[in-house]
Amino acid sequence: MTSRAYALNEAKRFSMSQMLAIITLTVLPALSVWADGRIQEVPVISSYPVYKTVIREEPRQECHIEQVAHRDAGRKSATPAIVGTIVGGALGNAVGSKKSNKRVGAVVGGVLGYSIGRDIARRNAEAHADVRYEDREVCSTVYEQVKEERLTGYDVQYAYGGQTYKSRMRNDPGETIRVQVQVQPL
Repeated sequence: MTSRAYALNEAKRFSMSQMLAIITLTVLPALSVWADGRIQEVPVISSYPVYKTVIREEPRQECHIEQVAHRDAGRKSATPAIVGTIVGGALGNAVGSKKSNKRVGAVVGGVLGYSIGRDIARRNAEAHADVRYEDREVCSTVYEQVKEERLTGYDVQYAYGGQTYKSRMRNDPGETIRVQVQVQPL
């Protein structure tokens, strides 16, 4: 090992030992104060539960009976559409002057006649249909706000050394509370 490498290695070792000494000198006094802390039981003056109001949405189903109207058109007949097709075809054939025009006119007239006949039949069925009413249950989900009080802890008042202290705790401590007393230099 060269003298330069040896010097660098010694410098690293020295600085590591210095850092360990600094850490030891700063941490150990704090640990000794913590370890020297005394735990004592002191009387509880009062302990009051602390509640928090929580609002939550609770779903519930609401149902009611509703009357629904139904039209009963009876049997649907194809006769008006067929008659419309025949009449439309005959009229389209009569309008055309040449043989090819008569064929086109018959087809177009037949399609239009079918459509008109079907529409007339539908209107007739709706006008003469029987209306009957049926009871049906209709349900929906509604959300109701529910307020709830939840326990979040206890406000505790206790006495130590002639003075009164307050603290919020998760649980009710009972008649006494354990405290740790530490002395720290100012």
